[in-house]
Amino acid sequence: MKLKTIHNLSVGEKAEYSKMISQQDVIQFAELTGDKNPLHLDEEYAKGTMFQKPVVHGAMITGLISAVLGMKLPGPGALYASQELRYLKPVFIGDSVTAFAEVKEIITEKNRVIFRTGCTNQNRELVAEGISILLPSKQQ
Repeated sequence: MKLKTIHNLSVGEKAEYSKMISQQDVIQFAELTGDKNPLHLDEEYAKGTMFQKPVVHGAMITGLISAVLGMKLPGPGALYASQELRYLKPVFIGDSVTAFAEVKEIITEKNRVIFRTGCTNQNRELVAEGISILLPSKQQ
């Protein structure tokens, strides 16, 4: 984990975090958040949907983006100001998801960094994309 302040970030800089999503991950996320929608947890229910099988919570995928931003770029001490995200494809149990962040703009006077963020699956298909604004840590 490398701490980055606004002064040692550069446009175009990138970071990633990958995770294979297990059924246990989905169950724990549902317990933690209280979102026990059967679309995520019940195989029989999900068979009757357009997806035909349980879909991973979108908020769980967003959490992987948070991991990239909070642990890698800009890293520890950074504070989320906003997140805008579009979900493009479903993520299923057993998928390997790679969250990414790329510095798009640095606003030094406001200590703000705008990132292009998103996630891809194991087939390198974009499953979510958006923009995140963060305040990097001011500590060295």
